[in-house]
Order: sequence, then structure tokens, then C-alpha cells
Amino acid sequence: MDGGIQRPAPGVAFLYALRLGCLSFGGPAGQIALVNRELVEERRWLDAATFARALNLAMVLPGPEALQVVIYTGWRLFGAVGGIVAGLSFLVPGALLLMGLSYGYVRWGGLAPVASSLVGLKAVVMALVLLSIGQLAQRLLRSRVAWLIAAFSFGAVALAGWPIPATLVLGAITFAIGMPAERLTRPVARREIRWRAMGAVMLVGFLLWLLTWVSVHLWAPHSRAEQLFLALSRVALGGFGGAYSMVAWSGQLFVQHYGWLSSADLAAGIGLAESTPGPLLLVLQFYGFVSGWLAADIGSPLVTASICALVASIASFLPSFVLVLAAAPAVDFLADEPRLKRCLQGVGAAVVGVIATFALGLGRATLWSGGSINGPALVIALGAASLLATRRLGLPATLALGVCAGWWFAP
Repeated sequence: MDGGIQRPAPGVAFLYALRLGCLSFGGPAGQIALVNRELVEERRWLDAATFARALNLAMVLPGPEALQVVIYTGWRLFGAVGGIVAGLSFLVPGALLLMGLSYGYVRWGGLAPVASSLVGLKAVVMALVLLSIGQLAQRLLRSRVAWLIAAFSFGAVALAGWPIPATLVLGAITFAIGMPAERLTRPVARREIRWRAMGAVMLVGFLLWLLTWVSVHLWAPHSRAEQLFLALSRVALGGFGGAYSMVAWSGQLFVQHYGWLSSADLAAGIGLAESTPGPLLLVLQFYGFVSGWLAADIGSPLVTASICALVASIASFLPSFVLVLAAAPAVDFLADEPRLKRCLQGVGAAVVGVIATFALGLGRATLWSGGSINGPALVIALGAASLLATRRLGLPATLALGVCAGWWFAP
């Protein structure tokens, strides 16, 4: 490769992908920054323009941004196999660790010391989500219309109970209407987009999804695992706006629509997912495990929970692999399409309101207890917000400190 860019050996790239999967703490923004620093600035495996295209593609497609950036960089270096290996290496270490934490939560989460520690964990998560809302607002709400869309989305979901996808679609339409006629900065010829290859990837992905659903349906029809798989498939395909938007939508389904989990379970899951490496969306594996444990409609609680965690992971992450590998050859077209950009601005504004609704639910579950404010949780949340905002401590250390403070101070 020219311009000082060096192509790594496959074995070296694989070991790096595993290392990234074990050390990628810090949420989507931190993970993307880590990949950029190591692959572009230090190792010189990619140039800045290529990484920018990876990030643009992740913003266009539904799904977790950090995972999609990793899949694209793997595809760029070694084709489809590279993308699959890179993505799985990014996912598997955190998924295995979170599986163990999920089991610990359902077995010992009700014990007083563990429950007190979880209070601190949830308080840190509350602070993290509020800071994320502020950062998203600065980046996405740059016009009066964007602020109005965010406010309307918050009210529609929090007060009127609108489904989250409806608010995202309305935000996109609001920005798209009246868009001035624009041209692509660089017209893309039809021959540059390999439609047959894209179609083949989509077909293989659909067959894998269909095989999973048929297997679950034939083995355990109408079970929690089948319901979970279908529900999270909708989230994965309609999850524009990033990981937090998808988590908020999933929380609405798990708590309000199906009643599978409580708001406290949602907050605990985010805290445990943030404390492990890998994408934040691994929290959906936790939700699947806990809801399966409570249902126990296939076998023992552990068997049902394990199956539900597996199908939740497949439903949540398979679409990201398929969409990235299918769309990667057309990334220039997608990044430069002005109408698509305009719609995404509207989606982004609506996402801010949706995440604010999610934060409201977390606040009720975390900071309100027994009809009054939970003083220790409030103090921990304020302290965590100060540490994270000033960057005096990283996220893993802040989470650990919150757990210790919850164990020490919480009633």
C-alpha cells in the first residue's frame, strides 16, 4: 500500500483484533477513538480517509457504531473473511465475560451486599447516560428545528408512549421535507457498486437469520427465546442512531411492552456491559439471559437463559455483519448521498430525545426508592459525573469506585 500505509500479516491482524476485543472499554466513542489511534496513527494499517469512510458507513447503517467500524476495517484489509474475524474477535471476549456476570446477577443479585453494590453501579450508569446526552446534543442539535424534534420526541415517547421507531421516522421526514436540490460531490458510476456481490451477502445473511428462527421455532415454538429473537431482530434492523438508541428501544420493549424485566434490571445490565470490553449492545445478551432465567419455559432456568442469551446475540449482531459487508463496496455513494445525510440529521435529533426518555426511566429506577430520593445513589451519581466530565478517572475505574461506594454507603 502507498503513502506509508502498511498491510499487516493476517496472523498479526488477528492477534490485534483479539487484543482489541479484550481491552475495548469506554463505550462507542472511546472504542472508535482507540481504533483510530492504533490503526491510523500508530500502526498505519489504514489512512485517515479510509477510517473516515468506515465511520460514515457506521453512522448511515443501523446498529452499534464501534462494531461496524471494526468490521469495515477488517473487510478493508482482508475482505469478507477479515471483516467477520475482526467483528467476532471484538465481540467474543466481552460476551463470554458478560455471560458469567449475568449468571452472578440472577443468582446473587438479591443478596444485600450485591444489591448495595449494584446501587453504585446504576448510579454511575445514570451519570454516564446524562453526560452522553449532553455530548450528543452538542454534536447533533445545531439548529432550532433539531431542538424542536428532540423535544417532541422526548414528549412523544415519555408522555404519549409512542413507539421509538415512529419518532425516528418522523424526525427523518421532518428534515427531508423541503431539502434543497443537491448533487453528489462525486457521481458514482453504476459499475463501481457491485450489486450482485451485495445481493449475495444479503441473501446469505437472510438465510442465516431464517435458519436460526426456524430452529428455535421447531424446537421451542412460542417460547421466550423465539419472542426475544423476533423482537431484537426488529431492533437491530431499525436501530438507527447508535447503541444508546437501540438500548433505549430495547428497554421499552422489555419493560413496557412485554414486561419481561424491570427498570432496575435495565440499569444493572448497562452497568455490567459498560464494565466489560466490547460494544455496549452486548447488554442485549444480558437482557436475554435474565428474561430467559425468569421465564424458564424451555428447560431449567440456566438452559433457557443460555439459549435466550445466544439468540439475543445472533439477532442483535448478525445484521451488522451482513449490512456492513454488503454496503462496504458502496461506502462512497452512501457517504456522499445528500438526501440520506439530511434524513440522518433528523434521526440524530430524535435520538437525543429518545435517550433522554431512557435516562428518565433510569433515574426513576436508580435515584428514587421507597417514595423518596435515594441519597447515597444521588451522591454517587454526582461524584461519577464529576469524575467522568473532568476525565480524572476512566470509565472502568469510575465504575469500580461506584460499586465500592454503593457497597459501603447504600442501605
